[in-house]
Amino acid sequence: MSATETSTSTTVPTEVKPASSKGYTVTSQGAHNISMGNPVPHQIPKFDDPYKEREWILEHMAGVFRVFGRRGYTEGSAGHISVRDPVEPNTFWINPLGIHFSLLKASDMVRVDEEGNLVGGNTTAPINAAGFAIHSALHKARPDINAACHTHSKYGKTYSAFGKPLEMINQDVCTLYNTHSVYSDFGGVAIEKEEGEAIAKAVGEKNKCVILQNHGLLTAGQTVDEAGYLFTLMENSCEVQLLADAAAGGGKEKQIIGDAEAAYTAYMNGDPETLYMEFQNDLALEKHYDDSFMTFTKASQKV
Repeated sequence: MSATETSTSTTVPTEVKPASSKGYTVTSQGAHNISMGNPVPHQIPKFDDPYKEREWILEHMAGVFRVFGRRGYTEGSAGHISVRDPVEPNTFWINPLGIHFSLLKASDMVRVDEEGNLVGGNTTAPINAAGFAIHSALHKARPDINAACHTHSKYGKTYSAFGKPLEMINQDVCTLYNTHSVYSDFGGVAIEKEEGEAIAKAVGEKNKCVILQNHGLLTAGQTVDEAGYLFTLMENSCEVQLLADAAAGGGKEKQIIGDAEAAYTAYMNGDPETLYMEFQNDLALEKHYDDSFMTFTKASQKV
């Protein structure tokens, strides 16, 4: 098997307007497809001031970490999220080494350039060398990607041992149809530049997610909210896949969703606007529990 295995067969529908075998079609992507009666409750904001956008991005980045921490995606100091800086796009923000996901705040993040120099934010803290190798290569290879998430979550690293893409066995996992791949050439801890470049190559030109064989999961998106939701979706899908495989081992037969229906569902649910919206429920819950991660907002409220 090659280092990269795609998640689809050779019969992937290529129509601009995907249609299921039942004749269902969709004319345009967006969260409006699932909102009825009133406008979409959560839309990606637009900013005139890139510095204000930076603060908003960093607070959402910290919010994703809080969600990951509550869900138990931690494993020691492993795991990192990066976001491209809107002010200087050739740099990106990443979490400092050695702080639990559930304790991270927006003000804790470190800005790093393409050479690994710490150029902004919390420059007194070290960063994860493997995190830099993976994320720097990904941001260079994919200008359309603004954020990426990687942790050693339990079900993700368990399912990664098989080196296989997820099967389309339920509606939710169909969001990942034709958008995830497998990197099967595990090279040890990814602190080397070449390993980071190989992982970025495995993500490919259009994929948003990759299963790193014997390692874990990596997801990416136009917003950190999108990348964060895709990660929780992949982790849940890995758990469901393992449960379904176990049941199949006991004699139950899995029913795989057809390519046309999977493509239709992915087109309906897998765009950046919809994926952004899907994450806002979890983010709102974190704000309800403890909004201390929103350091810029809280500072402005004290003025």
